[in-house]
Amino acid sequence: MQVIEAFKPFEIQEIELEQWRQRPVKNNFFELVLIKKGKGTQCINYNHHDYETGSLFLLPPLKCHSFQIEESTRFVFLKFTSSFFQGSGSGSVNHFEWFKEAAYILSNYNQLPGDIIHSELDRQHIETLIDLIAKENRNYGIGSASLIKSLMTSILELLLRNIKQSKIFEIAKSTEKDDRITKLLSYINEHIASPDLLKVNQLAKTFLLSPTYLSEYFRKKVNMPLREYIIRAKLKLVEIRLLNSDYTLTEIANELSFTDVSHLSKTFKKYSGISIREFKKEGEYRLLKRNTC
Repeated sequence: MQVIEAFKPFEIQEIELEQWRQRPVKNNFFELVLIKKGKGTQCINYNHHDYETGSLFLLPPLKCHSFQIEESTRFVFLKFTSSFFQGSGSGSVNHFEWFKEAAYILSNYNQLPGDIIHSELDRQHIETLIDLIAKENRNYGIGSASLIKSLMTSILELLLRNIKQSKIFEIAKSTEKDDRITKLLSYINEHIASPDLLKVNQLAKTFLLSPTYLSEYFRKKVNMPLREYIIRAKLKLVEIRLLNSDYTLTEIANELSFTDVSHLSKTFKKYSGISIREFKKEGEYRLLKRNTC
């Protein structure tokens, strides 16, 4: 096993395996997995997807994942850690903007297996960036911190571009092809901090439906009422901010349009079953992570 010493905002590990073994890694955001060489199958939640040299996967924050190795496989695991999304400085505005983008992806990522890259050019870019990060970290010196962070940000932007082309939402199974629900969910999650845009009447107007039909249609497709979905979508973002950023409760409440911190705290406890203080102490997602595999 080759473990490259970790630079604080991330962890990078390169390892060649003949047989998969679980790694004692706590993953609160997500890991990018590059297959340098080899062949086999990735498993998440008992869903399987073949991999080969050059495959790129995301491991979201859940314990139920593995790789079934058919040919000796060299993995590179690039893990974004919470400190990568914290801090301030001259670039803090942009920093928080793309943190919101990353949180959007994580909060909606459906935790199914599969290669996440649709553009072969982007795949080449990411492989090159990962190699540069590994080399810079091995020869860490003056200026390495800012360079590595820039490279990580570039990887994140490439991931976002490709993931937004994927079907990242979980909906009720249906034999009918219906892209409207995907567009509706995308709209809701992209405007999650704008409550006026998410009122039933406004959504109905935007999607040219009657309010009554939209409510019934949504419940049928998503297996929950529209209002509950919106609340849960907000609380998933709350969880991400609590564990992976230095946002204050006031900032989180204001950003996600809760009335105040008290409203945020009561809503969080109602849906998660524990207080915010208990949640931060526990350090594990509740609403974001699936309960079963």
